[in-house]
Amino acid sequence: MASETPGLVTGTQLKVVIHDIAFGGEGVARLNDLVIFVPFVCLGEEVEVEVTEVRRKFARARLIRVLTPSSDRVTPRCQYFGQCGGCQYQHVAYDAQLRLKHKQIADLFQRIGGFGQVTIDPVVPCPEPFGYRNRIMVRSQWNKRQQRLELGFLGFDNEFVVDITECALAEPVLNERLKEVRANPPQRGGLKVTLRMPPEGWVVPNDSFFQNNFFLLPKLVETVRERLRDAGSRNLIDAYCGVGFFALELADLVEKFIGVEYDAAAITAAKENMRRRQVRNGEFVRGPAEDYLGGLLQRHPGTPTTLIIDPPRTGVPPAALQRIRAARPAQVIYVSCHPATLARDLQILCAEGGYRLVKVTPHDMFPQTQHVECVADLRWHGPA
Repeated sequence: MASETPGLVTGTQLKVVIHDIAFGGEGVARLNDLVIFVPFVCLGEEVEVEVTEVRRKFARARLIRVLTPSSDRVTPRCQYFGQCGGCQYQHVAYDAQLRLKHKQIADLFQRIGGFGQVTIDPVVPCPEPFGYRNRIMVRSQWNKRQQRLELGFLGFDNEFVVDITECALAEPVLNERLKEVRANPPQRGGLKVTLRMPPEGWVVPNDSFFQNNFFLLPKLVETVRERLRDAGSRNLIDAYCGVGFFALELADLVEKFIGVEYDAAAITAAKENMRRRQVRNGEFVRGPAEDYLGGLLQRHPGTPTTLIIDPPRTGVPPAALQRIRAARPAQVIYVSCHPATLARDLQILCAEGGYRLVKVTPHDMFPQTQHVECVADLRWHGPA
């Protein structure tokens, strides 16, 4: 067993038991006081591994073979799983993925945010765990050793492109388009090709953000509408509004709304989406959401206002979070695809008796991967 291994250097082979799965997808084993991270394993499995990297407090290893498989282990559907860096959990049964993500969210909220008693709903499952992505980005890279062009996704090493003919997560129409790209490939490496299936009824520029899973999107909207309705706010501010999706989906619940987005093409699309839907109780403005927040939140003093924020994976800058605290909107709905940065940002908003975190509702917008979308509902509980 691991505890009997006297030393640890690169190339060492040993047997370990996986006692946890870290956020990001790697299994966690221990060698005395040293943590060993192993990809593509399940909780409770005994596995044989080869050490590939040794640091002072942790090591990494590759999986050689599974000695005692978990009942949650399944055969990956994709032939590229383990090489392509897009998926981390295809070897895990889907119901186990949902339980795993729920535990990881709870652990992150306690460890990073200090939220010990927060209500975290069960993860809302995706009705289609495969074939759900409506947008993929393929890359080209020249393989010097084999003297050929590789066209696909970054590999698990995050360095080399894995040549692929289809993606098990992509909607079928995108795999058909991928065949067309492969039939007429880019002339050189270092290029990116975005393949997208536009959402029906929405104007979305090719490089602008839109949720990547149409199958679970209605449930995500339903959750946000439920939280806004529960708060009873009369005004809505949609920061990082993109093409206006949330603002327009929520417009009927409020008297007035305003959406803010830095991407000029997205704002133009948001205005067109508003025109097509004949929505007249709001506006969209272009600019950095972080700079606009303070002024926008002061527009309706004394009137219940909800701020919805759906920022990039990096989260909201601390200065912008402090502006939110200073303006004290009655409700903040924070939509995030990265629970670690979400927990970090909510810790700032909830510090010193400011906001109270009512609940978190995770949605599995990214089955088979480490990612998960969370909707956090916060209410102002500080001084009036």
